[in-house]
Amino acid sequence: MSESAGRNVDSLNQKTHAVSVVVPVYSGGATLPALLAEIETLTEVVRTPDGNSFAVSEVLLVWDGGSSQSAAVLRELETAYSWVRPIWLSRNFGQHAATLAGMSSTSGEWVVTLDEDGQHDPAYIGQLLDCALKNQVQLVYAAPTNGRPHGFLRNVGSASARWMFKRLVGESEIDQFHSYRLMLGEVARGTAAYTGPGVYLDVALSWVVATSSTSPVPMRSEGREASNYSFKKLLAHFGRLVISSGTRPLVIVSVIGFVFFMLGIIFTVWVLFQRFFTDSIPQGWTSSFVATLVVGGLTLLSLGVIAQYLRTAVNMSLGKPLYVVVEDPTKHFPQNPATRN
Repeated sequence: MSESAGRNVDSLNQKTHAVSVVVPVYSGGATLPALLAEIETLTEVVRTPDGNSFAVSEVLLVWDGGSSQSAAVLRELETAYSWVRPIWLSRNFGQHAATLAGMSSTSGEWVVTLDEDGQHDPAYIGQLLDCALKNQVQLVYAAPTNGRPHGFLRNVGSASARWMFKRLVGESEIDQFHSYRLMLGEVARGTAAYTGPGVYLDVALSWVVATSSTSPVPMRSEGREASNYSFKKLLAHFGRLVISSGTRPLVIVSVIGFVFFMLGIIFTVWVLFQRFFTDSIPQGWTSSFVATLVVGGLTLLSLGVIAQYLRTAVNMSLGKPLYVVVEDPTKHFPQNPATRN
């Protein structure tokens, strides 16, 4: 390598990348102080394993209408750290909406999203940045190297959701997604600005990201119960993923309908053949009953998928907001000891 080329490489490595960290908060009062103490070590310029320089310039804690304990902790952390910025939502909008609210308010060159429970180790932010710079990608997901601290059924459900995501969004380079992610700041803010209600965040990213990558990262044990999500919420997340993936589910429903239409024609030809060319006359209600159940079930499933598309379209046409950012509630309402915990 020539001396001038070496100087160019050194100058690139000397650039300090500003990183904004977004943390959706609902019930993280017990875990946030430790997480912020770890991030504090990254607010000064540090080197990544590949020699790149970065510093966390801000941490946006998005209060998603959670407990009063987590709200109190946010105020304490804002006082303790100059680089902490709480963002208050008017009510609980969900983790995806809270993450988007934080992304839209960032100012860093790169944006990292972390969970509040301490499962994501911020020490690996440098490794994610190395992956992005080395592969020249706009989005890097953490790829867990160890088992997830959830039950068997939820882990199977997550794996199935990722498999279906790749099939439904077939033209995307994204096939593995995770809530621990690093994004180019412009991509993060642009995605947050244009993502509408009912759209899954990683689907929205797949619409705008040219290329993505993954980086192996070990997951830690959560500092609280392994999951705050009920089966209903997990099912809602999965439904949002399917509907926001585009119109491919409607194509799949149409193909299924066509297949069963052709099977119906074949069955009809077989019955007519038995009736006119053999002595065997098909009798009984079993086959008809089964056929009715199958076709009726598929019809209701198809109508359900279409209804979800109509629901999303109606919400968007009515102008339903994805989230609303407000000031700290204590500026308008006095502290109430009876506030829910």
